[in-house]
Amino acid sequence: MELPTSAESAFSNLRVAIIHYWFVGRAGGERVVEAIAEVFPQADLFSLVADRRVLAPVLKGRRLHTSFLQRVPGAKRFHRHFLFLQAIALEQFDLSEYDLVISSESGPAKGVITSSKTCHICYCHSPMRYIWEMYPLYKQKMNPVVSAIFSLTAHYMRLWDYASAGRVDYFIANSQFIASRIRKYYGRESTVIHPPIEVNEGSTNASLEDFYLAVGRLVDYKRFDLAVSACTTMGRSLRVIGDGPEYKRLRRMAGPTVRFLGKVSDLELRKNMASCRALLFPGEEDFGMVPIEAQSFGRPVIAYGSGGVLETVRGIWPDEETIENPTGIFFRRQTSLDVEQAISHFESKERKFDPRKIREHSLQFNKEDFQARIVDFIQCALKDFQNRSPGRQHQLSDHATKRY
Repeated sequence: MELPTSAESAFSNLRVAIIHYWFVGRAGGERVVEAIAEVFPQADLFSLVADRRVLAPVLKGRRLHTSFLQRVPGAKRFHRHFLFLQAIALEQFDLSEYDLVISSESGPAKGVITSSKTCHICYCHSPMRYIWEMYPLYKQKMNPVVSAIFSLTAHYMRLWDYASAGRVDYFIANSQFIASRIRKYYGRESTVIHPPIEVNEGSTNASLEDFYLAVGRLVDYKRFDLAVSACTTMGRSLRVIGDGPEYKRLRRMAGPTVRFLGKVSDLELRKNMASCRALLFPGEEDFGMVPIEAQSFGRPVIAYGSGGVLETVRGIWPDEETIENPTGIFFRRQTSLDVEQAISHFESKERKFDPRKIREHSLQFNKEDFQARIVDFIQCALKDFQNRSPGRQHQLSDHATKRY
């Protein structure tokens, strides 16, 4: 595998495969794959299951290989329930003819088997949450029979997941927060390259309205209940965009000041982001794209101060008077009272938030910079892979990674 000096000529001769856990929607993970695929127009796609109707234009014309799970009735909808079969399905893919394999991981995508001559780079959104970090949360929601089966399956999946991490030559983490998880669960170092966000769609021209905004899939760990409870208690107007299993419970607890808009178009989402007072973000996320999207419209973020948001929001903590060019407010505990106090804290300092400065802060997460960093990283990784010593665990030198 010869590597010419220019990135374009180097990559054009490579046989490339991109592995993504599943294509059944278009969320943050899929957008990362799309941005990487633009760099590699010749890349083939591999996925456990896929719905071709949801593929973005940049992916539609490509060869797409799915696993035997694609033929299982209901697999597109219930793919998460085939946990034990996912490992087997991934290992059936034949990747022996590829020079470069890039896996997009928050399910088990990195578990594919590659040739010793193939460089495998994993872009890790997170190690599988449901068998590692969030295992207790998932388990406590199950009935005793399902819990027992899940416990046994998760035990063996952890062993496989740890072992499959050794098949990866180089890890990229989407945040420092996820880099720490990779280090803890896999014993591997990684390079942080933040995901691409569509910040160019933002602007600061909209007229503001008197409402707060919460956006995302309505699942328990995102803690939309805290935003709903706080705004109901305080009598603040809140608009909730998204749908999910928590919808009915949230509707029952919501007061008259809370509106549920469900799924909306991209245009409607942008309109709400541009005109809200602030985004409420009470969950802990691996990275969190929504806060950056809100900031691209110059809107502040009121967030639980943990996880990826610490890398994307320049927030004022409860015991701080102010900081230079703030873009948000942090609170320390996931309680309704803490959210109420954070909203009050924000309202007391609302004039200190400069929409232009907030938008300027968001621009560092644009797609073009992401792609430039990916290109730079992969060039370094391929050169290092060629020059490796047999049996050595691969990690780029400080010189190759410090720029990120």
